[in-house]
Amino acid sequence: MELVAAGVQRLAPECLAALPLDVARPTYDRNALRVGIVHLGLGAFARAHLAAVNEAALHAGGGEDLAWGICGVSLRQADTRDALAPQAGLYTLALRSADATGREQQQVTVIGCLLEMLVAPEDPQAVLARIAHADTRIVSVTVTEKGYCHDPASGRLNLQHPDIVHDLAQAQAPRSTIGFLVRGLQQRRAAGQGPITLMSLDNLPSNGHLLRGMVLAFARQVDPALATWIETLCAFPCSMVDRIVPRTTDRDRCDVARALGMDDAWPVLGEPYLEWVVEDQFAAGRPDWAAGGARFVAEAAPFETLKLRTVNGVHSALAYLSVMAGWATVDEAMAQPALKAYLAALMQDEIVPTLPPLPGLDLARYQQRLLQRFENPALKHQTRQIAMDGSQKLPQRLLDTVRARLATDSPIGKLALAVAAWLHFLRGVDEAGLRYDIQDPMAAELAQRYTQAELAAERSGPGPAAMLAWTETLTSVAAVFGDLGDDPRFVRAVSQAAHALRSQGVSGALA
Repeated sequence: MELVAAGVQRLAPECLAALPLDVARPTYDRNALRVGIVHLGLGAFARAHLAAVNEAALHAGGGEDLAWGICGVSLRQADTRDALAPQAGLYTLALRSADATGREQQQVTVIGCLLEMLVAPEDPQAVLARIAHADTRIVSVTVTEKGYCHDPASGRLNLQHPDIVHDLAQAQAPRSTIGFLVRGLQQRRAAGQGPITLMSLDNLPSNGHLLRGMVLAFARQVDPALATWIETLCAFPCSMVDRIVPRTTDRDRCDVARALGMDDAWPVLGEPYLEWVVEDQFAAGRPDWAAGGARFVAEAAPFETLKLRTVNGVHSALAYLSVMAGWATVDEAMAQPALKAYLAALMQDEIVPTLPPLPGLDLARYQQRLLQRFENPALKHQTRQIAMDGSQKLPQRLLDTVRARLATDSPIGKLALAVAAWLHFLRGVDEAGLRYDIQDPMAAELAQRYTQAELAAERSGPGPAAMLAWTETLTSVAAVFGDLGDDPRFVRAVSQAAHALRSQGVSGALA
């Protein structure tokens, strides 16, 4: 299918003046803007979050500090570059919500700070050169949990990962996020350029510390002196990011085209809500992102824990239960009273008690607002999209919370249902008999383990004993569960929840 309609005017710099008056657009001198930020992982979230905040900072500065344009790097595919290159990097951000009557609303902005797009597999040396460039001062990443080539349970770099093995051998043509970062820093140091900030925007606990650990582990394999230079001079601030960004559909493109009066090959959607908490630790300066809604703090960890355990943990619980029940979108799922009640109780009873102190935060209001965000009918956020890569997401979204509860010998029944929902989801067929693919970097291993679990259940006979054997087999995947698979309290609780899901279905288990 064509990305733009034949014969229709396409979004481009020379067309900005022709946009409707209610469409916001760049007012700074885009021709004078220079690349100061290299972003690895040019997906929808980065364009709806980082770039949106950066755009606001450029406008707030009155066009005086134009050193903060963005070079976006696609690490796998050329689709984003191919869609946006004819538009000189311009694209539309459509923020969608609904009023009190349920009528959908849309706020449209054309983002201009994406100046350059590179496709890493096509020209890896261009990516390395951009990281090493004198103008580059920040390299940020949104590559999802699986992009770090680490063991999710231990948090260590997987030196046996095929991409890491390749990148240690091929200095000029890396494949992985970590390989590009270290090889780019290696060139930067060799050229006599100064240190920079490397900033993770992914949903991982202590994401800056994790990124630092991955980079240093790789760098030590390359050159201990390089590792020392990075460790001593470069900055790795932790951050918490929050904005729901669903996948763009063809219908969304049509809706945006009507708002613009011209075509945009790849707009992005988002909710109006945005949160960005970032540690103010930068090695070579930063934009005034506070003007776009960012909050600079000394320590981001409490906010990271809040977001991972509430927003992400609840999102995952919702997704796996909903996929199995056949509820395709988050708002459809939230319309199920039993599911909504379960999610509210999951937060209140088992998640909130594990949170660190957050002075000034009204937790009751935060929980209420989160459920309202999930109910947004304008986003049509697909539950299957949220359900991807569960092996990488569960350790920090749900299992860390489980550990915190077990440390105080507190009940985990509601968390166990969320974990059991993921295990149940791994069978690849929903309650209506419709099949779906398991999109996960551990998909092959999980499929094999699921088959072993089914055999273990058959050998154990019917009823709870079968589900206990089934659960023991699946929770022994150490890369995901670590030592939790050895804790009988955890295995028993998950087994009971899995038995309810298998025997009564999602609606029965929720009831």
